[in-house]
Amino acid sequence: MRCERVWRNARLATLAASRPGIGLIENGIIAANGGNIIFAGAAQDAPTFQAAERIDCEGRWITPGLIDCHTHLVYAGNRAAEFEQRLNGATYEEIARSGGGISSTVRQTRAATRQDLVNEALPRLDAMMAEGVTTAEIKSGYGLRLDDEIKQLAAARDLEGRRPVKICTTFLGAHTLPPEFQGDPDGYIDEICDVMIPRIAKADLADAVDVFCETIGFSRAQSARVFGAARKAGLAVKMHAEQLSNSDGAMLAAECGALSADHLEYLAENGAAAMAAAGTVAVLLPGAFYFLRETKLPPVDLLRSHGVKIAIASDCNPGTSPLTSPLLVMNMAATLFRLRVEECLAGMTREAARALSDAAPLIDHAKTVTVMTVDAKPGFEGHGQAPGMDVTAHLARRGIKAQLSNIDGMGRSVEAALLDECRAIGADLLVLGGYGHARFQERIFGGVTRALCHNAPLPLFLSH
Repeated sequence: MRCERVWRNARLATLAASRPGIGLIENGIIAANGGNIIFAGAAQDAPTFQAAERIDCEGRWITPGLIDCHTHLVYAGNRAAEFEQRLNGATYEEIARSGGGISSTVRQTRAATRQDLVNEALPRLDAMMAEGVTTAEIKSGYGLRLDDEIKQLAAARDLEGRRPVKICTTFLGAHTLPPEFQGDPDGYIDEICDVMIPRIAKADLADAVDVFCETIGFSRAQSARVFGAARKAGLAVKMHAEQLSNSDGAMLAAECGALSADHLEYLAENGAAAMAAAGTVAVLLPGAFYFLRETKLPPVDLLRSHGVKIAIASDCNPGTSPLTSPLLVMNMAATLFRLRVEECLAGMTREAARALSDAAPLIDHAKTVTVMTVDAKPGFEGHGQAPGMDVTAHLARRGIKAQLSNIDGMGRSVEAALLDECRAIGADLLVLGGYGHARFQERIFGGVTRALCHNAPLPLFLSH
């Protein structure tokens, strides 16, 4: 088999769920052609490759490319003085309420041009890439006005054209209250929901919407409004939750089918259980924990006991985690949070991919996409006002035209109804999980999934 490049005599950390730990393969081979991996596995299982370039790894490790699924990489200025303030006893909340913190970066970011933001962000991105980052999520949230939020998101998208890296963008308008809306948080939420999200979605500048649900951020009710507007616009949702207190944000994130809930130091058991049922990923941020000198550890054992998937990320930002080293993030996760080696590596590869929506790269290349529901019940107590429409709208924002098929089960099992529809439309792949309402996911996972694994005549993509 002809290919461009082969790496041989490598130790592969596959992170395959079917293998224990990191999914080690000794004496592994990777072959690539046209920029794509065409084989990764044991030497004894590999075909004969005729490669233009052969690289002897001499027993070195090869891991999946690292993913930093929570960053605030694009901003202007710095907040070095705040580090000294915290050393002198000031709390994060005190600094924020005195006009520092996020508000300080907002002033500097508003004054910067789009090109200024790109120029400042590139060295940070280069530092991450030098340690193996191949994909990074970048949040806005330092403009807090429509034009400045657009400027930030556009600068983030510009980075992808400047470096061989995948950038996912997240609109974080609900980061803090801008000066124009001091004393009127509900008015600012109106602006986010009625103006900013629709305009940003129409311009295709964001893949998701985030909100800071906290005592110094936004309430649960305000966060729910933002999530509603995001879903209406076809954007995925995620949340800064339970960082400084238990605001019940993780529960809301799970109820709304959020990709992730991040920070989670004050997460309670009901929130962990809801996240597990919804497939919402827990993103832990040891850098912020370290720089803020926090003492409240995220409940790692609670997450493990409920089977919540755990990702880790840098939280790279100018104030509370000025950190661009994924290797240090993994070290901190192990040292401070007592994550196991395989959890640290999976947290910046496999689970970080879940937090950014696993199936999207496959769906992006599909010729046709059909979103299917079975016996879906409209309404709040069911599966939403228009079951499946939020998913099709989300795909539309990615440039994917999807049709919706609301299937009447007519007494059939869910798996039978799905497979009958797959046969009728000639489907090549069935995706389960990923993006959907928590209640629907609770229904589909379990026996349905097991039945499909045994009986499906087509490939399955499972992201629980």
